[in-house]
Amino acid sequence: MKGDPAVLKKVSVSLPFGIGSAEWEADPTERRAAWSLYVELVTRIAVEPLEGEEGLLREALNSLYSLFGTTGEILKEAGPDVGASRNSVGGIAIAVLNRGLRRFLAKWHPRLQVWEAKRPADVSPKEYEQQWTEEPELRRELEALRQDLSRYALALAEIAGVEN
Repeated sequence: MKGDPAVLKKVSVSLPFGIGSAEWEADPTERRAAWSLYVELVTRIAVEPLEGEEGLLREALNSLYSLFGTTGEILKEAGPDVGASRNSVGGIAIAVLNRGLRRFLAKWHPRLQVWEAKRPADVSPKEYEQQWTEEPELRRELEALRQDLSRYALALAEIAGVEN
């Protein structure tokens, strides 16, 4: 991060999931929380493409789901100074979870779970996922979600003062 961390930093960010944009002066607590959220986000499948045959969809969904716990922990540790309004790190993080991730996971987690429950013991999880007729659609929607989460990561980087 650059500059004096004690100084308020004016930020203007464009956000995904229909959240819109926000502009305010982020304080040091918000900037530290934004940095923590940014690190958690960019070190997961959330913002990295999952090409054609790569990876397991179950692992991708689990990684995305874990963002609820880590985001909650980061916000709790940062305290109420991160805010809950639209123009705050806390408010943005909560909106991204509820408007983006929750909707996506609520749709796909149970569908994949139903399919996985039918897997024969002699078929690998990867092979079985590839046989699922909804697998291509889930991969397309996962890519669209990844693009939105990449916008969120850019906003967090801006708030934290990270140069991309």
